[in-house]
Amino acid sequence: MKRMKLIFQAKANKALDKYEDPRETLDLSYQKQLELLQKVRRGVADVATSRKRLELQMKGLQDQADKHETQARRALEVGREDLAREALSRRGGIQQQITDLQTQYTALQAEEEKLTRASQSLQAKVDAFRTKKETIKATYTAAEATTRIGEAFSGISEEMSDVGMAIQRAEDKTLQLQARGSAIDELLASGALNDPTGMAKDDITAELERLSSGSDVDNQLEAMKRELAGGPSATANRQLEAGNSVGNASNAGVSDAEEVRKEGEAR
Repeated sequence: MKRMKLIFQAKANKALDKYEDPRETLDLSYQKQLELLQKVRRGVADVATSRKRLELQMKGLQDQADKHETQARRALEVGREDLAREALSRRGGIQQQITDLQTQYTALQAEEEKLTRASQSLQAKVDAFRTKKETIKATYTAAEATTRIGEAFSGISEEMSDVGMAIQRAEDKTLQLQARGSAIDELLASGALNDPTGMAKDDITAELERLSSGSDVDNQLEAMKRELAGGPSATANRQLEAGNSVGNASNAGVSDAEEVRKEGEAR
């Protein structure tokens, strides 16, 4: 179980590392630091507000104490020692409140100074981080661009690999189609495949037709040679043979007509 957990964490870290952009991580860290700085500043403002409230409260109490002291002096001037005693008693109670508030005021003032120093220190760190962040981002962007250019020239980038694979597939398919076309032509020429147009001829038929055509030409040439060798008498003989053929055809026609007439009379 522990081994499975380690394997899962390793694969998860590898996947995260693949999709993580350091620039986005730096921006996120900077944003969190700004939020923390804003909280510290709000704390300083709250402490300062509380300190100012105590300060106003102590001023009001001090005014009351001064008023009671003035009342006591006037009471003594008119011979009212009892009233003077009461006024001084009230002044003493107010003075105790002022003392208590002064203690709180001092604590708030110390806390305000502490938070102010922390805010200033954090502000300096945030500014330094921002400068470093922008430097790292610029360096990373430049390195990324340089790497992509190098991969493009070397042909090992994913985009170039996809282009190369596409070209290879196209070349393979072209060769396959050429081989298939050549094979079909050979089969048609050999007569292994029937031509649906009826125009294709096998080798034997084509050879017989060539021999027959060659024999006709040879016979015509031999006949011409005999005519030229025989001279005018050969021509006369050829005309006589043609006349005899016409006469025979005429006699055959007359004989046929006579037979038709006799059959009609017999009926």
